[in-house]
Amino acid sequence: MTKRIGIIGLGIMGRRFMPYMAAHEAFALGPVWDPSEAQREAAAALGTGAEIAGSAEAVIAGADLVYLACPPVPRKAYALAAAEAGKALFIEKPFGVDLGEARDLAARLEASGVPAAVNFTQAAGKALATVTGDAEMGETAGVDIVVTYANWPREWQKAADWLRFSAEGGMTREVISHFLFFSARVLGPLSLVWARPTFPADPALCETHMAAGLVSASGAPVSVFASVGGAQPDRQELNVKGAKASWRVSDFYALSRSTGGAFEAFGPRVADPRAESLRAQLGGLAAMMRGEPHPLATVREALAVQELVEAMLAGR
Repeated sequence: MTKRIGIIGLGIMGRRFMPYMAAHEAFALGPVWDPSEAQREAAAALGTGAEIAGSAEAVIAGADLVYLACPPVPRKAYALAAAEAGKALFIEKPFGVDLGEARDLAARLEASGVPAAVNFTQAAGKALATVTGDAEMGETAGVDIVVTYANWPREWQKAADWLRFSAEGGMTREVISHFLFFSARVLGPLSLVWARPTFPADPALCETHMAAGLVSASGAPVSVFASVGGAQPDRQELNVKGAKASWRVSDFYALSRSTGGAFEAFGPRVADPRAESLRAQLGGLAAMMRGEPHPLATVREALAVQELVEAMLAGR
């Protein structure tokens, strides 16, 4: 039996998921809504047949599963309204920008008992499964995270204007959080040792640089280096270092492996890795809706990442 997915927030992520939700055998695309008329029109132009609802409340009422693709600030109110209505949830991270509110939301979602998962895009992907399943890499020596951009937000993100402000946006929340989640899946829970963010002169704008050190319970270090500026291509790279073999994940999905020499591409190249990732996430959601085990990020995992991110931005 197909489940109806409703979407609140029709920006980049909401619209990106719509065609895949409409095509997935386990789901039917239900009502969708955004407060912006332009975003509603852009969603309607995709031709998925989705009903453009008149309000967030109408989406919740007409869906079995609510996907919250809205900016962080309103996520808590929508999530609680959906949970109170007994609707399953798929939520973009973070839960908000106030840690106290985020902790309260996580506790209330867990207490509600509704199925809920958070959209860390690598959770159901081949890269994470391959790295965590490599029994031959030996003891893990740590993780290095390197993220560099010429500009932030990147060109394709500029429609989401909130990404450039420190209140809700920034690359630490948007990008580095994904790699912290990946690192925690490999190493176990992480603790922040130190962090040094750099902000522009305008206090309203988000960070331009981030350097940080974290550590797992076993003592494995996680190093973070991120910067914005200069004429350069985007670089999004996570290196998981093992005593016998190491893995590199580039641009979220591309895997390469080293046993001491140069990293070499691992596995077949996928024509559209983003599409494969979106379908894998939906497969995880389908399993969640059936009450089966799934690889998607839990509410507790997402809160742990948010705690690390906000501590990093505070410069602890």
